[in-house]
Amino acid sequence: MLYIRPVTKMELPELLRLQKRCYVSEAAIYNDYAIQPLRQTLEELCTELEQGSVCLVAWQEQTIIGSVRGYVKDATGYIHKLIVAPEYQNQGIGKQLMYQMETALAPVTRYELFTGSKSVKNLLLYQKLGYRAFREQPVNDQLTLVFLYKQSDPDI
Repeated sequence: MLYIRPVTKMELPELLRLQKRCYVSEAAIYNDYAIQPLRQTLEELCTELEQGSVCLVAWQEQTIIGSVRGYVKDATGYIHKLIVAPEYQNQGIGKQLMYQMETALAPVTRYELFTGSKSVKNLLLYQKLGYRAFREQPVNDQLTLVFLYKQSDPDI
């Protein structure tokens, strides 16, 4: 059975290990293994959460199998670091995490997130969830970020 709930401080080391395992595939797409999710330390993760970020984890069989983070600023919910363990992908877990995060950040007027332009699976998921691209930002020769938004549901 899948459970989604806020992360506890004791779970942060396990979450960070999963994050690094999940982001290796993203790093490979862009041939850049120095991306922030692979370099993030436990101390930086703790600081991020202490400064108000919401972090949800998906649990199954006593293991964290996914996570998503977000925060609210100026009536916009910013969502980032959606991860699902490779062996659990394509089972709707990412979609469930996104819905739970949108609910956790509500009420807001809109949600925003970004992913790399070559991260086709990510882009397809976000488009299925109603997100639309509104801006692209080149980072280097290998990476262009695609920023997406979705108007919030006033009933959430």
